[in-house]
Formats: sequence, structure tokens, C-alpha cells
Amino acid sequence: MEIYEHLQRLEAVGDPIRVGLVGCGQMGSGLAHSMYQISGMNGVAISDIDVERPLATLKAIGIPESGIVVTNQVGPAEDALRSGKYVVTEDAVMLAKLESLDAVVEATGLTEVGAMVAWNCILHSKHVIMLNVETDVTVGPILHRLAQKAGCVYTAASGDEPGVCKMLYNLAGTMGFEVVCLGKGKNNPIDFGATPDSCREEAEGKGMNPKMLAAFKDGSKTMVELAAMSNATGLVPDVPGMHGVKVDVPDLNKVFVPKEDGGILSRPGCVDYSTGKVAPGVFVVITSPDPRVRVDMKFYSMGPGPYYTLYRPYHLCAIETPVSVAEAVLYGESTIVSKRMVSEVATIAKRDLKVGEIAGEIGSPEIFGRTYIFEEAHAQKAIPLGLAPGGKVLKDIAKGDLLTEDNFAPNPAKFVYELRKVQDAQLAMDA
Repeated sequence: MEIYEHLQRLEAVGDPIRVGLVGCGQMGSGLAHSMYQISGMNGVAISDIDVERPLATLKAIGIPESGIVVTNQVGPAEDALRSGKYVVTEDAVMLAKLESLDAVVEATGLTEVGAMVAWNCILHSKHVIMLNVETDVTVGPILHRLAQKAGCVYTAASGDEPGVCKMLYNLAGTMGFEVVCLGKGKNNPIDFGATPDSCREEAEGKGMNPKMLAAFKDGSKTMVELAAMSNATGLVPDVPGMHGVKVDVPDLNKVFVPKEDGGILSRPGCVDYSTGKVAPGVFVVITSPDPRVRVDMKFYSMGPGPYYTLYRPYHLCAIETPVSVAEAVLYGESTIVSKRMVSEVATIAKRDLKVGEIAGEIGSPEIFGRTYIFEEAHAQKAIPLGLAPGGKVLKDIAKGDLLTEDNFAPNPAKFVYELRKVQDAQLAMDA
């Protein structure tokens, strides 16, 4: 049955998919509004460290104050949900424990929170959908394994660029094409020095968290997104940080192809991004060895070949995320998961760092990310970007240098650190 039809039936019988949401910033608030418009689905519980944000979101949706219960206790929350009310809480983990919820969406962008929420959801056999790709590229493989054992779904979200890229990748593979390059557009050149302060005015104008905008501008978000695509497909970054050249849509299949055919790639099977006129779209460059297929592709106005571009000119972020929620709850299917560590987002010093300094969150003035092939990052003892926040500088680190096990120590008290240790041990056993 089509998802839309299935949701309509759920709406008709008064049994919608009930969703919990962790994080009510720009993405989370948008998702709450989106779900409220969807037949057969409703975001009925929202967690945020600042309860005023979900309260304001629910008010904007049209929920009266009398229809909202603020609580950090499971019992009162369950009672509220069963009576048709909405729940607001500061306790993200509590959502994982609520039997009245069918799924939880994690939308904080914080690796520590994301890891704890996902793990607790899996512990309670609850589907978890990650609008938090930062967590996925850090501990996604172990969370995926644990979810499989628990009989629930762990997945990154449709609408985010990795999710829609995976859709194109699947389409290409289903049609029998070889994927030469999978990627996305970036709407501006990377500014490695971007900080929350330098982005504040623009962020406030867009209703964004300045730290989040800095993470976009310094390239960390792009690195994370492409690493997620890599870990889900087996495609690799051709060079550390990828090429990131300025190329428009018509020329994607001329540039993101092997060097022997006039492109920039040293090999087929890569992930990369363009700063040309591609964003907010995603793309896949494909080829086929079959002469008849090439004749047909030319007939269908896809060009002379041998390389062709499949292009999706948009990704709708939180507006599309309900598709992943529905797929997980209705069919037990994931949109995109990091099955193994093909790529690692390594941590780079954004400025000179001194002994004793503590690294902030992704987008902070201290650090940014760069994607490497996993084995290359491991050989250099690189610190995964998702483990850097809250960690301590052991030796002075020059601007632009890698944070490594020799000069930096992640915070061992963090849950994501412990979970990554378990993942590393299991992946080592697999090898």
C-alpha cells in the first residue's frame, strides 16, 4: 500500500502514528508543523532543554495551553497522551520510554544527545529517526546493529541530503547503472574560519542558531553529510575533504568522472560536492557499459554519454522527514543507515589551540571537520569530529592541523565516547 493511502486510512480510523521529537530548533519546530498537517501522523511529544521553544511551537500550530502537559515524568506523560493532550519535557530520554509513542525523531545535531536518545529508543524497541547526521557518522553502525537485534528501525531521515542522495543511488542501482559519483550542492564556498560570532547577524536573520550556520559555512555539515552517504553506500572521498569544485548541473557528468575521461576523479565510485549552481539539489553521475542503454539514454535526452546525471533539484529537510517516520513504523524500513565505517569525519583545528583548552560543539570557534577514508584517518589517529566536543587539548595544536590521540583527549565521561569504543571493538572483530 502507498504511504499516503496508508496514512489516510490511519486518519480515518483515528489511529495516527504518534511521534516524539527531540530538539525544537529550526528543524524540530518545522517538523512539528509539518506533522500537524499530515493525515495519519502527529507529533504529540516534544523535548527541548528550553521548554519555552516547544510551547511556542505548539501555540503557533494552534494547540491551546489546556491541551499541553509539561512534565519530566513517564506516568503523567502517558496519562496526558492517552487523553489526547500534547507533552512537553526537558527530558529527551523520557520520550524513548513512552509506550504511547510509535517513533522518536532526534533533531538536536548534538552527538552526545543523539547517541543517548537513539540508544534508549533501541533499548525500548522504539523506532528512531535521526535528523542528527553528526551522531550517525560517529556511532551509526553500532546503533544500526543494535536496532536490528531489538526489532526496531534506526535510520537517518529523508529530506536531509544523505537521505535523498540515497534515493537517487538506489534508483541508479535498480536500473543497472554504475554509480561514478554521488553528491550534493553547497550553496557557498567553504569558510574554514566561520564562527558563531561571524555568522550571528546572518543566522538571526534566517532564524538559525549561529553555531549551526557556522557548521554549514566551515564545511563540517557538508563533510558529515557526505560521510553518511559514504558509510551507507561504500563510495569514498577521492581526496581528504573531497574536491568541492565549482561546477553547474549541466557539467556534473563532465567533471565528476575519472581523469582519463577528462574529469577530476582518480577512480569511479566517489562522493563529492559542488559549489556551483547545484544547491539545494543532489546528484548522481552514472554510466553503463551497454551500447543499447547508451543509445536509449541519448534518445531520452540524457546526453551522448558515456556519463549521465540524475539530478534532484531540492531537498526539503524536515518537511520530508515524516516519510522516513512512516517507512519505519508502517513497513519496518530504513531510509539510509551507516552500515560500516567507510569514511571518517576527522577533527581539524579552526585556530591555534593551546594546552588545556576545551573544544566546543560542532560549529564552535575551535574545530571543524574534514572527511577522510576511514583507514587513512585511523592510521593518523585522527579524533572523530563527533567525539571532539568537550574534549581537552593535550599539546598545542596549530591552526589547520589534525586533532589526534597524541594531542587531544575526548571526554571519556560522555556516553557517545563509550558507544564509539564498543563500535570500534566490534568493527575490529569483523575485520
